[in-house]
Amino acid sequence: MYKHILIPTDGSKLSEKAIREGIDLARTVHAEVTLLTASAPFHALLAQAATLPSHTATEYARLAEKNAADRLKPGEDYARSHGVPVRTEHVFSEFPHEAIVDAARRDHCDLVCMASRGRRGLAGLLLGSETHKVLTHSKIPVLVCR
Repeated sequence: MYKHILIPTDGSKLSEKAIREGIDLARTVHAEVTLLTASAPFHALLAQAATLPSHTATEYARLAEKNAADRLKPGEDYARSHGVPVRTEHVFSEFPHEAIVDAARRDHCDLVCMASRGRRGLAGLLLGSETHKVLTHSKIPVLVCR
């Protein structure tokens, strides 16, 4: 069945649920897991708006890496405690859905398991969602957890 499952996370409670679902599935089918999180790249405007001590790309990268590690750790711990081979990845991308699709292709994943907030109506139409964009652009199956 599945051999390599990509599980993206933004650190939200809903993403944590999708991580557990994906890891439980991986354990059942003896698959490995890659946990992925994406951070926006450094931009001068972003630095001016943020409360970074030095307002430098280096400081931003350091903080982004720390935040990414914090987002990935619960999933990594859950996978290890359940005997599922796990790897973590942090990327910088303005478009998280592209980072997800690219990682799935590059890492030869055969399933993406991710959360959806389930926005409906005008909010869903105007805001869209990263999940919807992944569904639209992915050439491999996407399991959506709610």
